[in-house]
Amino acid sequence: MRFSLPNPRASEVGGSHSPASLRRRPAQVVTAGFLAAILTGTVLLSLPVAAADRNATLVEALFTATSAVCVTGLVVVDTETFWTPFGQGVIVVLIQVGGFGVMTVASLLGLLLSRRLGLGTRLVAAESTHTVSLGDVRHVMLGALRFTLAAEAVVAVVLTLRLMTAYGESPGHAAWSGVFHAISAFNNAGFSLYSDSLIRFVADPWVCLPICAAVIVGGIGFPVLLELWRLGRAGRGRVFQLRRWSIHSRLTVGTTAVLLVVATVVFLLAEWSNPATFGPLDVPGKILAAFTQGVMPRTAGFNSVPTDALNNGTWFFTDMLMFIGAGSAGTGGGIKVGTFIVLAFVIWSELRGDSDVTVFDRRIARTTQRQAVTVALLGVAAVAVPTFVMTVTTTIFSLDSILFEVISAFATTGLSTGITADLPWWHQLILVVLMFLGRLGPITLGASVALRGQQRLFRKPESAMVIG
Repeated sequence: MRFSLPNPRASEVGGSHSPASLRRRPAQVVTAGFLAAILTGTVLLSLPVAAADRNATLVEALFTATSAVCVTGLVVVDTETFWTPFGQGVIVVLIQVGGFGVMTVASLLGLLLSRRLGLGTRLVAAESTHTVSLGDVRHVMLGALRFTLAAEAVVAVVLTLRLMTAYGESPGHAAWSGVFHAISAFNNAGFSLYSDSLIRFVADPWVCLPICAAVIVGGIGFPVLLELWRLGRAGRGRVFQLRRWSIHSRLTVGTTAVLLVVATVVFLLAEWSNPATFGPLDVPGKILAAFTQGVMPRTAGFNSVPTDALNNGTWFFTDMLMFIGAGSAGTGGGIKVGTFIVLAFVIWSELRGDSDVTVFDRRIARTTQRQAVTVALLGVAAVAVPTFVMTVTTTIFSLDSILFEVISAFATTGLSTGITADLPWWHQLILVVLMFLGRLGPITLGASVALRGQQRLFRKPESAMVIG
């Protein structure tokens, strides 16, 4: 991500650092912030008060803390029975902090205390929120905070009332469950206080639809949501005038809608007669289950039918959806919708022989194209290498189940075929690394450890290669 720094002075940035160095430092701070949050969560979940029957092992506490901070949802112990209310509270706080961004939370605290943001803080917050203009960071952060709390509150109220009236839960348990699942859903975490996730609610639209709505809205990304909100405030129906939308918003919302429709249709057709999933449901129940299952691979992690009972073809299709993931600067993971659609336009332009990649009469910058290719290829490598290592070092689990878990961890999805808890401890640590990498993103993590920041003052001679 590029930041425009108009002639920064050494006194303003704390030393004689180049703009390239300043662009790299926020990524390092964000990485350190996430590591600190994971370490804190690991310590808290290791306390005797956090677990019900026995103390959590180091791997169990680390895995759960990483999964919560990285808003993944993969678990090695049952959230409902293993953790006490204290442990569940730690998890939900980690989810909220991880979803909103550790550095965004830190910047907000500083903003509330000082009522202003310095250049260094803005750089860190811009890296966390993917805001293009430094001048927009303050508005993005405050708007994101208000929208997050409002959306979670609405979903929590709906779920609480439904659990009380239809399932006979006590007001206290219903309220806690409603708040927990609202935060987990909006942040695309997938943690559930029910051992079967949403399976018991598979045909209940009053539970599934609010959770799906929270997942979709949280996964679209704050920049898109705030842009639409500002257009709505401007009046005159501007929010419905697509020509006023930015290219990013049009592509993100449009691609998200297409993927949701395609996913719902594919799940409906593939699982219609499966006796272990959609088979026993009536037609409205099948449609609701298909829509829910189509939403969740967008890195949410809830499941309303047993994932391990899905057809092999449905598993593979879910792999693809998880790998694509959610919107940029959203609470979800994956290579992101923006990356996917940019690559699609690059391929289309290349097939047509166009010299430029154009979308809605605008050229896509070559730096954006290179970033999309980089993210996608790093994502492929991040999935392929661990899958190979885990496959050749175990004979218990099949390739398709291991691949599913690896993609779910990298894409911070949280869907599981049920083998996570049975993996060897060092395989679980591989998933921990993948969740961390998937949450930060390959470019952010790579920039945070880069040793080289200067710009080259020369270019090598050009050459050509035979492709294909």
